[in-house]
Amino acid sequence: MDDRKLYTLYQLQSDISEVLAENFTDSLWVRAEVSECSVNRSGHCYLTLVEKEEKNGRLIAKCSAVIWAQTYRILSAHFRSVTGSDIVAGMTVLLKVQVNYSELYGLSLNVRDIDSSFTVGNLELERQRTIAQLSEQGMMELNSSLKLPSLPRRLAVISAENAAGYRDFIQHLHGNIYGFGFTTTLFPAPMQGAEAPAGIIAALDAIAHHIEEFDAVLILRGGGSVMDLVCFDDYDLALNVAQFPIPVLTGIGHDKDYHVIDMVAWHNLKTPTALADFFIEIFAREEQAVAALISRLRLTLKSKSNREMALFDNMKVRIRSAVYLKASEALRKVDLLQARLVAADPRTLIAKGYLVVLKDGRRIATGADLTPGQRLKVMFSDAVVECEVISSEIKNNDI
Repeated sequence: MDDRKLYTLYQLQSDISEVLAENFTDSLWVRAEVSECSVNRSGHCYLTLVEKEEKNGRLIAKCSAVIWAQTYRILSAHFRSVTGSDIVAGMTVLLKVQVNYSELYGLSLNVRDIDSSFTVGNLELERQRTIAQLSEQGMMELNSSLKLPSLPRRLAVISAENAAGYRDFIQHLHGNIYGFGFTTTLFPAPMQGAEAPAGIIAALDAIAHHIEEFDAVLILRGGGSVMDLVCFDDYDLALNVAQFPIPVLTGIGHDKDYHVIDMVAWHNLKTPTALADFFIEIFAREEQAVAALISRLRLTLKSKSNREMALFDNMKVRIRSAVYLKASEALRKVDLLQARLVAADPRTLIAKGYLVVLKDGRRIATGADLTPGQRLKVMFSDAVVECEVISSEIKNNDI
């Protein structure tokens, strides 16, 4: 005789249902990750909740949950007002649930409430863990230690192609009032949601293959909710930004937004247009510096020219004075020479009543060397007489 206790499937399910109903009479709070989330036409929200091991991510628990339409309308509105996002896959949530067990559908959780602040706090806790890990690895200052070119005009841009923030950046940069020219190349990537980190990393990889063509990488996104921007706190994304071989600059969100990739980037600004202004101001400062240098050069050249002209004028005066002195001295010498010539001219002597005696065409002033027989010419004022020396007697001035 078979003494085994037999259950029909329904009996087993009923017994399980009774045990659960007896032991879980009240609602309880459950922490879990949302693996799947969908809302049907009736407005009911169906969730798949999971739990994974923290070390290796292995799945260790899984359960279905439902938020009935009437409750979902209230909870979703409050959750959105706190987190800025709908309930989506990938979130860690704290739910107040009632345990249900159906003989037909098995175990499920009926969600009665959701602690929105827990989700936000859990994100911040994960963010702090990421920062601590990157700090331990020496990644926080790695990219900022790179040198940005003095005039960075070749920019690789990572953004969503149709995003308003990207359009604002392009219009502001290329439409700058100074007319500075920039080259921008877009590498499209999703900028929110669970797929954003992998998409941005893929864009960085694409840029890395043409790294010599760019001076800097820009990651752009306009403002958004906490959940929209949580992707920018991703560890893998932050690690790739920190280790990128050229400067990475970010313009994400608004004044209150500050993310992990902002911390590891070369520089961060609050909005895409602020990032455009950053590059415009670099060129504006350089232009001002060049203009100031040109002005200083002009002043220097003008001052030097004035000094040179003063020196030249002084030199002209000195030259004129020197020439005048030289000319005066030369004229004085000429006058003296002329006076000597006039004084030595036989006609001058004759005009004074003297006779001029010439020997062999030269005037002689003494007869000491004359000998008999030499022929002389004696010049008078009105005639020249040729004569011969008969005798010569030396006159003694003492007698």
